[in-house]
Amino acid sequence: MKKILIAGGAGFIGSHLCKKLLEENNEVICIDNLLTGQKNNIYNHKNYKFIKNDIINPIDIKVDEIYNLACPASPKQYFKYPIYTTKISVIGTLNLLELAYKYNAKFLQASTSEIYGDPEVHPQTEEYFGNVNTIGPRACYDEGKRCAETLCSNFKREKNINVKIVRIFNTYGPHMRADDGRVISNFIVQALTNKDITIYGDGKQTRSFCYVDDLVNGLIKMMNSNENGPINIGNPEEYSIIEVAEKIINLTNPKSKIKFLNKMEDDPKVRKPDIKKAKKLLNWQPKISFNEGLKKTIKYFKEQL
Repeated sequence: MKKILIAGGAGFIGSHLCKKLLEENNEVICIDNLLTGQKNNIYNHKNYKFIKNDIINPIDIKVDEIYNLACPASPKQYFKYPIYTTKISVIGTLNLLELAYKYNAKFLQASTSEIYGDPEVHPQTEEYFGNVNTIGPRACYDEGKRCAETLCSNFKREKNINVKIVRIFNTYGPHMRADDGRVISNFIVQALTNKDITIYGDGKQTRSFCYVDDLVNGLIKMMNSNENGPINIGNPEEYSIIEVAEKIINLTNPKSKIKFLNKMEDDPKVRKPDIKKAKKLLNWQPKISFNEGLKKTIKYFKEQL
């Protein structure tokens, strides 16, 4: 039985990861300050321990593996807490890397497609360095995650710890917060509550959406592999935001209307992962179709609302 620490384990992706690792008979320690995580994502299980803590504060727990998913992850959240977002990405990651070094634990950094910024290369490969506005409103997240990757790489080079970097593309599914501001949850909640579907900009910008179960499988495969990364984990099916809105309207509430709002600053025009490395090195690719995933997510929000 492995002892695994998951920072941000009460968040959307973290809670699914905790559940999967418990099912695989591991001992799971979830650390979360519940700023964006949720109490109903905390499990009652004999092999599960929840610690309410902020990784900006150093911790000392002997573990075999560390997954770092601790960070506000949607624009609504990191626009609200920009300084904190950068601190958790940099200082928090540094503290967890020091812990991994102390106990020779394997370390997985949940990085993001946001490190590619508003990309000039499409689809985005791991070799692309990105196009990020370092002083823009999204930089607290984008640059925080880029610096976290730098720290991970330097700990591997200087201290020889087993670091793995995964760049996560847009993910969706049950346990998302209804108010977290991500496009899928926004559209579903708006449709189910008979409100207009609000799109920022003209809706022609594209995204690629990976169902959370597929993503979690990718994270675990990466941790159990000999790879260090970075490796993109996401679904390469690409949709315009208007297409996403129309799909959700058709599955929920045909009476919903689309309302266009001003474009968000530095909002990427395109986003699509190149997953050749994940396929070849991890034998991973997404299995759940967008329609199937949307139906599961809509069912969850219907029950919540």
